[in-house]
Amino acid sequence: MTVKKIAVIGAGVSGLGAIKSCLEEGLEPTCFEKSSDIGGLWRYEETPEIGRPGMYKSLTCNTSKEMTGFSDYPIPDHYPNYMHNTKMMEYLRMYARHFGLMKHIQFQTKVCSIRKRPDFSSSGQWDVVVEADEVQKTYIFDGIMVCSGHYSKKHFPLQDFPGITKFQGSHLHSWEYKHPGDFEGKRVVVIGIGNSGADVASEISRVSEQVFLSTRRGAWIWNRVWDHGNPMDATLFTRYNRAVQKVCPTYLINRQIEKKLNSRFDHANYGLLPQHRVLDHRTVLSDDLPNRIITGKVQIKPNVKEFTSTSAIFEDGTEESIDVVIFATGYTLSFPFLNDESTILDSEYSMFKFIFPPELEKPTLAFIGILQPAGAIIPTSELQSRWVVSVFIGLKKLPSKTDMMADINRKRRKMTVEGFTKNLRDSRQVQFIDYMDEIASELGVKPNLLSLFLWDIKLAKEIFYGPCTSYQYRLQGPGKWAGARAAILTQRERMLKPLRTRVLQHSQASLSRLFWVKSICVVMFFFVSMLTIMYITSH
Repeated sequence: MTVKKIAVIGAGVSGLGAIKSCLEEGLEPTCFEKSSDIGGLWRYEETPEIGRPGMYKSLTCNTSKEMTGFSDYPIPDHYPNYMHNTKMMEYLRMYARHFGLMKHIQFQTKVCSIRKRPDFSSSGQWDVVVEADEVQKTYIFDGIMVCSGHYSKKHFPLQDFPGITKFQGSHLHSWEYKHPGDFEGKRVVVIGIGNSGADVASEISRVSEQVFLSTRRGAWIWNRVWDHGNPMDATLFTRYNRAVQKVCPTYLINRQIEKKLNSRFDHANYGLLPQHRVLDHRTVLSDDLPNRIITGKVQIKPNVKEFTSTSAIFEDGTEESIDVVIFATGYTLSFPFLNDESTILDSEYSMFKFIFPPELEKPTLAFIGILQPAGAIIPTSELQSRWVVSVFIGLKKLPSKTDMMADINRKRRKMTVEGFTKNLRDSRQVQFIDYMDEIASELGVKPNLLSLFLWDIKLAKEIFYGPCTSYQYRLQGPGKWAGARAAILTQRERMLKPLRTRVLQHSQASLSRLFWVKSICVVMFFFVSMLTIMYITSH
């Protein structure tokens, strides 16, 4: 039987996972990467090329390492829980070397166009035109995995800010920002309070005269370090917490989380109290912003009404003299190689499970990582790739076009009811554990808690109460990994390893007694919780 050839567009984190997934199932992947190296967003460049991701030198991961890593290649135990971009690049290089991915990547190769072949309705094949060294070449592929990400085309809404053209200072997008030195002694307005806006404003405020952070609707600010010094996502993203959330009214969950976030600092007093509830919009994570506000180096301001030649006038009527404007206004989806092909994607980028365009006669085109999980992107995109490959080889089948569109519209209605704002970015937001389980169910790798409870209670406890790490999706089914169980049971040790650089000696006797008391309590609580969950799910 002829080996199917698959084109992978982009060698960032999603592209690497896609190549690996193809190789796992005996496919022949060719990855086209228009830059000279892997890493995508995580590879720092002082002067990035137009059309590729740009990041600032201090960028640090917002998700902790155990929640972030690939499902069959844990991040080294001595790496910090929240990795700087240089550490992330080290990990990606190790992953690529370990699984032999580099030889499948063609660097400095731009994908110019992808088009259905004349016999697409029967073959599902594509013509892919690429360019390298100013020479174009056409390939035929049996499937395509688009892993180009969504951090390359800047959303730069200058038209929404009257007077910006007569402003005599400089203005730039956060895509261009690299380090704070250029802003020493300056008065800076940062527009937008997403993760980048909060990071850039906080960092610049250490050297600037004053930073004004302008936001239309405010934001709930989360921080990386949670209770008892544990990583936030590893503490909150558990199956137990998710089970509780499903039986609690949303308003109670919102109230509880908002109370928790306000206990760190009162968002109203800091000018950050948003118009939306905490679960109605994407997370903004910043450890530094409250500290910079309380020291006066960052002032929170409403939206900019207009610019003069030397100042910004805000909607509350205040006016501040400024030297620089930084637009932290995000990015828009862009797939220039599709040539606005409406028979592939509609204007709303409708995709079944945020992966498959429903209009295609053959499911041989998939978009990987083009979503906004409330958690790490590597585990979600990797699981997407594993499912896509199973569809490509015929192991799994998609529903009819009618059923796929019904699923897409059902999700849109649900997001509208839940209060998400109506823009393309928010329409791609997914709940981390729910989405992972949804794709895992399609693939047949969702962990069976009831079975584990009966046959491996130690593992079942960690899966239910511990962080929902990607190793859980390697316990069974296609792509099963023999090291998954051990990886799950040792994940807490890997979290603690980089922290315990000064080990204190404790009484072994007292530790032993405490261990047994806690163990008995945990086992009793586990049995009660499992019975409750089993009862809820059966009714």
